[in-house]
Amino acid sequence: MNETATLRARAEIDLAALRANVRKLRARASGAQLMAVVKSDAYGHGALPCARAAQEAGAAWLGTATPQEALALREAGVGGRMMCWLWTPGGPWREAIEADIDVSVSGMWALDEVGAAAAEAGIPARVQLKADTGLGRGGCQPADWPELVSAARAAEEAGLLRVTGLWSHFACADEPGHPSIAAQLNVFRDMVAYAEKEGVRPEVRHIANSPATLTVPESHFDLVRTGIAMYGISPSPELGTPADFGLRPVMTLAASVALVKRVPPGHGISYGHHYTTSAETTLALVPVGYADGIPRHASGRGPVLVGGAVRTIAGRVAMDQFVVDLGGDTLEAGAEAVLFGPGDRGEPGAEDWAQAADTIAYEIVTRIGVRVPRVHLHEDSGRD
Repeated sequence: MNETATLRARAEIDLAALRANVRKLRARASGAQLMAVVKSDAYGHGALPCARAAQEAGAAWLGTATPQEALALREAGVGGRMMCWLWTPGGPWREAIEADIDVSVSGMWALDEVGAAAAEAGIPARVQLKADTGLGRGGCQPADWPELVSAARAAEEAGLLRVTGLWSHFACADEPGHPSIAAQLNVFRDMVAYAEKEGVRPEVRHIANSPATLTVPESHFDLVRTGIAMYGISPSPELGTPADFGLRPVMTLAASVALVKRVPPGHGISYGHHYTTSAETTLALVPVGYADGIPRHASGRGPVLVGGAVRTIAGRVAMDQFVVDLGGDTLEAGAEAVLFGPGDRGEPGAEDWAQAADTIAYEIVTRIGVRVPRVHLHEDSGRD
């Protein structure tokens, strides 16, 4: 803490907590392998250190959305099985093939492009076929599945690729008991069975995300993909708190108070004067704002631990700063303001900010901007 005390703001990333979370999730995975999802800079936590920490804790796979994210990890020396799934026409297929990255294919255009790239590279591509079992985003519709499977098998026979995986994604696994969960599982089983009948021999079959890993054991198959839960955040308050699942939040977001001053009653605070002081009071200026990822929708509602108590943002969140009414308490400039963390000191959690901003905790941690340095703690796994 002392070495970062002079920073305007910081996001402390507890890699020991991340490793412990991965171990907990592996224990819940019913013997399946675990994919650590590190897309979007590891949900704002720092992709490279988080990927390494997850592997140290036993993650057998890494997952990214874009090929650029996966290639950056490879370029940094990260080995092991890796998959990326968000492709657009003309994407860097050959680079991914040469980097030994599994690529996801949802339709014929992608299969054609990856086959052509594999022929150019002279290396069979590792391809995972994605089934749309009901989410309605990426993935191949059941009606189009026979054509895709047939074409993939032909490409296998031609030596252009190997179908290493069959996979899908849940729509409502974060809503316990939602009828779509069982429906999607049934569709997935049917689509897997069809592909295997046609000769596909996948290394892994997977559909479980974080909430399904925690609550739908019949969905685990060969591999579970854990994203938000790995970072110690519950995928849904309805499922339970992080502590209910034995998980610990990994990110603590804090800032150094820039100014403390007395103001008279009736003083307007921040843009629009949506907050006015009711009496003479003390204000603290916290030097982070929506340019740092602090949601403007949390204006007047966002909780902050400062001066030994949890306070609420007074008025609008601005681009670079917001104000907290200390209610007359005294405080020195440079004092720490903790926006969210694991709760050890009574500070709010990311879920508290999600509720204040009418969003989900995924967005709260992922949106923290590049102006906020990540300070990775316990990078040496021997100190866990």
